[in-house]
Amino acid sequence: MLKRKLGHELEVSAIGLGCMGMSEFYGPRDDQQSIKVIHRAIEMGVTFLDTADAYGMGHNEKLVGEAIRDRRDKVVLATKFANVRGPKGEWMGVRGDAAYVREACEASLKRLGVDHIDLYYQHRVDVNIEIEETIGAMKRLVEDGKVRFLGMSEAKPETLRRAQKVHPIAALQTEYSLWTRDPEPEVLPTCRELGIGFVPYSPLGRGFLTGRFKSTQDFTADDYRAQGHPRFSGENFERNQQIVKRIEEMAAKRKCTPAQLALAWLLAKGNDIVPIPGTKKIERLEENAGAANVKLSAAEVAEIDEMFPPGIAAGARYPQQAMVRVNL
Repeated sequence: MLKRKLGHELEVSAIGLGCMGMSEFYGPRDDQQSIKVIHRAIEMGVTFLDTADAYGMGHNEKLVGEAIRDRRDKVVLATKFANVRGPKGEWMGVRGDAAYVREACEASLKRLGVDHIDLYYQHRVDVNIEIEETIGAMKRLVEDGKVRFLGMSEAKPETLRRAQKVHPIAALQTEYSLWTRDPEPEVLPTCRELGIGFVPYSPLGRGFLTGRFKSTQDFTADDYRAQGHPRFSGENFERNQQIVKRIEEMAAKRKCTPAQLALAWLLAKGNDIVPIPGTKKIERLEENAGAANVKLSAAEVAEIDEMFPPGIAAGARYPQQAMVRVNL
């Protein structure tokens, strides 16, 4: 697996592994199978693992921690804080106050079973707390040896600039894919100006861009994509199928899968971009990793850009209650 750098120092695999769906949101979980996926990822060199304290209300960190217990030195471990959940899993808002930053980090270290976190993200920006307080508290975690590098998620350019003045930010994690090109006009250029790496989450459109889903009936009852997600609902689902057909046609010409084409397009957008597709299946993991071997020419990238222009997806990328917490 090729390597890339986030920021100026943090070296990671060019494609990472998003672990969220192993615990929640995308149907039933199977911990032993998920651990096998993580182990296979490490074997293949996909060693940039992404989790968060909110995923499965801590379950995902425990799962990842168990999987890497005897191979901690082989992975770059990223986790996040700020999204607060109640005892029944309800979303309780966002916290970025200094006391909570340290409390959340200590809890994550315990669940993960590690003495340090390689990349610690603020999962969402707390608009009620000055960003300087949040990043200042995260900086102290670095000084204490509990965290190596700092990251942010869904932060707008102004917030990034203010944060960078407090402590270097190694990576910004924000949704980016063939059907979500929102970061291109302002966020990506700001990251490059400041020397911040970019980590696209949901690089396969929550699985939609793979061509796997042909009907809303393809989701299990506990899959949140089938529970009112705008792009997976009603007419939007049918309209978005047209995007997938175009991806499938182009992938066939390139003799790769739709998922590999979508990931290769992201990789071709710059050496500072490290997508983190998630999966619970070894065969999908291997397929995604294969995208690193799909080299697109500048002409092919331009053709794809034109074929999938910004705003092509039908529906918002989140339900309204979640959209209000992005790009802050």
